[in-house]
Amino acid sequence: MKLWLIRHAAVALPPGLCYGITDAPARADATRQAAEAVAARLPRHVPLWVSGLVRAQQLAAALQHLRPDLGAARVEPRLNEMDFGRWEMRAWEAIPRAAFDDWMADFSHHRFGGEESTQQVIDRVAEVVLALHAAGIREAAWVTHAGVVRAALYLREHGPRTIAGAHEWPERVIEPGGCVELVF
Repeated sequence: MKLWLIRHAAVALPPGLCYGITDAPARADATRQAAEAVAARLPRHVPLWVSGLVRAQQLAAALQHLRPDLGAARVEPRLNEMDFGRWEMRAWEAIPRAAFDDWMADFSHHRFGGEESTQQVIDRVAEVVLALHAAGIREAAWVTHAGVVRAALYLREHGPRTIAGAHEWPERVIEPGGCVELVF
């Protein structure tokens, strides 16, 4: 299966905030620019899935406006960003070092912020990949988030096994508004 992973455009928030599941909007100018760049890359009639968060839905709507052949985007909550719980909307630098240490000590199962673990994100992204395979879908595009993109990159490299630690988590991810093509 060929999968185009599209990251939402830059958010309309101050830099340095942890905003995973927070439903923060993207900047309108950045969304327009991203849609123009991504629209030129996507094949005709590729089915489109989108996270349940507004910043991803803004980009999906802009893409559909430029590319009506994509059809209506299917909202898929499993493509939402990681839920950072009590750390949502806190400055990354204000989160206690001990919280990061706990996460790194059990990167797969620790629920950073108390809500969702890295493995839970990987598992839900794997569920979507498997569902597309089972439905016979040969290509798709997802408008989603950095954590989901990293989870998909992890799955392509390691398969649906439990992540051994932070050293296996992809460091590089596409910039906001970017797109990467993967083959599963």
